[in-house]
Amino acid sequence: MKGSCNPLYVINLTVHNSLVLQLTPVVQIKSHPTCPVLVLELSAFRAKWMSELQPSSGGKKSVPKTAELKRRQEIANEEKARELFLKAVEEEQNGAVYEAIKYYKSAMHLVPDIEFKINYSRSPDPDRAGSYLEDNEKDREIDDLLTYFQQQLTLGDGTMKLCEPDTDTTQVHISALPFEVLMYIFRWVVSCDLDLRALEQLSLVCRGFYICARDPEIWRSACLRVWGRNCTKMLPFSSWREMFLERPRVRFDGVYISKTSYIRQGEESLDGFYRAWHQVEYYRYLRFFPDGQVMMLTTPEDPLVTVPRLRSKNSRVDSIMFGHYRLSQDTDNQTKVYVVVSKRKEEKVAEYQRSRFCRRNPAPEAERAFHVGLQLSSGGRQRFNKLVWIHHSCQITYRSTGETVVTAFDVDKMYTPLFFARVKSYTAFSERPL
Repeated sequence: MKGSCNPLYVINLTVHNSLVLQLTPVVQIKSHPTCPVLVLELSAFRAKWMSELQPSSGGKKSVPKTAELKRRQEIANEEKARELFLKAVEEEQNGAVYEAIKYYKSAMHLVPDIEFKINYSRSPDPDRAGSYLEDNEKDREIDDLLTYFQQQLTLGDGTMKLCEPDTDTTQVHISALPFEVLMYIFRWVVSCDLDLRALEQLSLVCRGFYICARDPEIWRSACLRVWGRNCTKMLPFSSWREMFLERPRVRFDGVYISKTSYIRQGEESLDGFYRAWHQVEYYRYLRFFPDGQVMMLTTPEDPLVTVPRLRSKNSRVDSIMFGHYRLSQDTDNQTKVYVVVSKRKEEKVAEYQRSRFCRRNPAPEAERAFHVGLQLSSGGRQRFNKLVWIHHSCQITYRSTGETVVTAFDVDKMYTPLFFARVKSYTAFSERPL
């Protein structure tokens, strides 16, 4: 073709310890303004190709160079992964979990075990030292979150704005309610069942709700419901909230359960060849209420069946005993719970009406009351979740003669401790405010 370069290739075969194939381009150059560029490109391509095909005599020397390059690459990757990992830690501390996950993934993609190669005690970069110091000083300043939030929400005229809507809305926002109405709503959240757990969860909504949830009057009312006249003074606690959380008490948002199992010998067979053995299992339940009332039930039924029946004090289960309890702290700083329970009187009247048409003489009327002493303790991660038996007796009073008979039971290994189990349905609804 006119004005083009048509290269020709000459194949040279050299046999010397190895077979080398060389393609030598022979370029026929005709007059064209771009031919010098093509000549340079072809010469560079030929030189590179020949260097790849020819056996290298310095192969042993190139190995250390490759290892050195690989080591430098690993160091660079590790340093980059370290920066990404520390950035992810910083984002996680600031609450940006989504951004932190992205940085974590990038760091582990470069170095999978970067988490174990980081020295966390290493000082931060000089450029960012000021920000780290500022963050630490800020953390020291907000040790008391309640005071810090109150200062933030206090306006120039001295009033406090608890909360405000993030976006414009046509509906009335809760921030428009007076403070007294808002506190009344919080008392409904706590309810007469003393669901302080719900109050703590409500305090996580915003700074204003956090301030309302720390209102001392709510916690003082809760302490009075639990200990009555025994908590007129707040000392040695620093606040009513601390007293409610730290002072030993029974819990109301669930039920205390114990399981007893034993093997009982049965009757001998008629031929005397064998004797049966029976494995007996039963449960004891104790449900406490803030007003001083208690329910006690002993039954072989599983907790999945029994626990829902203990939700209300108006339960219709015949075998439930009702009564009252009191807390007592002895000189040895051990908190004890004393319980007195008995059957309801209307059940006894119904039993008499069923048997009054019988000709047999009715059994003498008697009142039975069970006295229980328990020691309150904490076990595991939960507080005040264990009740240990220390006393159990039955007191029978005959109405006709006024005689009272007391029978004390031996508290042995058959009296297993009662452990607390939280039941969400017990505090799901509020009947009355605190």
